[in-house]
Amino acid sequence: MLPRPVIGLSTYRETARWGVWTEVADLLPATYVRSVEAAGGTVVLLPPQAQGAEALVGRIDGLVVTGGADVEPSRYGQERGPHTYTRPDRDAWELALLDAAAERGVPTLGICRGMQLMAVHGGGRLEQHLPDVVGHTEHGPEGDAYGWTSVRTVGGSMVATMVGDAMQVSCHHHQAVVAHPGFAVSARAADGTIEAIEDAERGYWVGVQWHPESGDDHGLFAGLVGAASRALVTR
Repeated sequence: MLPRPVIGLSTYRETARWGVWTEVADLLPATYVRSVEAAGGTVVLLPPQAQGAEALVGRIDGLVVTGGADVEPSRYGQERGPHTYTRPDRDAWELALLDAAAERGVPTLGICRGMQLMAVHGGGRLEQHLPDVVGHTEHGPEGDAYGWTSVRTVGGSMVATMVGDAMQVSCHHHQAVVAHPGFAVSARAADGTIEAIEDAERGYWVGVQWHPESGDDHGLFAGLVGAASRALVTR
């Protein structure tokens, strides 16, 4: 039986309310944690910090870069558009986590914003407002609802082995990856939007544009935990 790996999850930093308090808090929807637990992993949360990414990544077996605000456009050579909102502290922290994970070969999954950050980390760029390109808001409905999008995976890709040939996925984003050096595209939506990228040469180094933690797609978490467990055994 493979050991139970420790999976680090990056967190949001937002103004939140609980009980009588309204304060800036480091938080994450519990669906992320439950998804990793269900796949056989143990979770530790990694809130934005000024330093220490390398030391923390050295103590985990896998990494999930979670969803959230837009990546700062200056990081991929653009001015900020009118629809773009950012969290620079998250950018700096999560890019440092990715640096350390790449250096150590730590299995990594990027979800929504996480996929976009992985592409930017590799020298890629984003479309800042996808509705301007595809002509609809299916990928990012107004308010707190998820959209549902049909995606088709690329045969033989890691993502295809984990989720199958095609599926309906839940999503909530208004930006998209358009350039992705070092990554292969492993899934697209019907309108051509890139829905998954991977770098098989790094092992498990995968980004998906949708939110697998909010739906019935457990294959990506199982793949991450499995890769982390196997790496743990070989240390």
